[in-house]
Amino acid sequence: MAKAARMSVWLEDPAVRTPRTRRSEQPSGLDRERITEASVRLLDAEGLAKFSMRRLAAELGVTAMSVYWYVDTKDDLLELALDRVFAELAVPAPEAVDAGDWRVHLRDLAASYRAVIVRHPWISPQMGNYLNIGPNSLSFSRAVQRVVAATGLSLTRQRGAIASVFQFVYGYGTIEGHFRRRCAEAGLSQDDYFREAMAVFEVPREMAEDFRHAEEMVAAVEGGLTVEQMRDMDFQVALDLLVAGIEALVAQEAREDPAP
Repeated sequence: MAKAARMSVWLEDPAVRTPRTRRSEQPSGLDRERITEASVRLLDAEGLAKFSMRRLAAELGVTAMSVYWYVDTKDDLLELALDRVFAELAVPAPEAVDAGDWRVHLRDLAASYRAVIVRHPWISPQMGNYLNIGPNSLSFSRAVQRVVAATGLSLTRQRGAIASVFQFVYGYGTIEGHFRRRCAEAGLSQDDYFREAMAVFEVPREMAEDFRHAEEMVAAVEGGLTVEQMRDMDFQVALDLLVAGIEALVAQEAREDPAP
């Protein structure tokens, strides 16, 4: 019988865990907490492509064999690091959600989610690789579900509402985070990078009218904005539209199935 695929580090049974590389006594000075924290620091500094067990061991000042005492695979480390980052999310207490305005909580959760994705650009490609069932991920998921339930939407539409908001934030934050890293690697601010790129970019003749409209949209903002300010403004407008869409759907459901 083929061996079952490993699903998640969070589904392992510590009581029966026997790493294949455990050949000596447990190394001193190490634990999963320290290893996870070092993994996050390394991923933030060097990115996902350069991350390896050997590189992590060097960062910790130990042998790679010592790291294998605490995790079986590189995937385990990445999953642990991903959930550690989710601990940075600002999550409202259940009683605060029940007593507050769902719109405020939804905006706060979206802003916090965006900030974490931007701060740690390596996490966005990892979210689809794992089940995201670590304690911090589940805490965030519970808060999101509670806030969306407070909108009054029917159960059949709550999942779609969650997807519309948080998949938007995921995409927005992913692009923003990668652009920031690109600018940092080039040694330029976001504004300088944008200006230098636009200085040498030539608009295709057949697209001139479209780009003229884009320029007019930017010029319509009085006083001019930085790249970061424009991005923040666009993010808030998009959230306004999503919130308005949820409100409209709630109102539609009330008209279609009025309370007795």
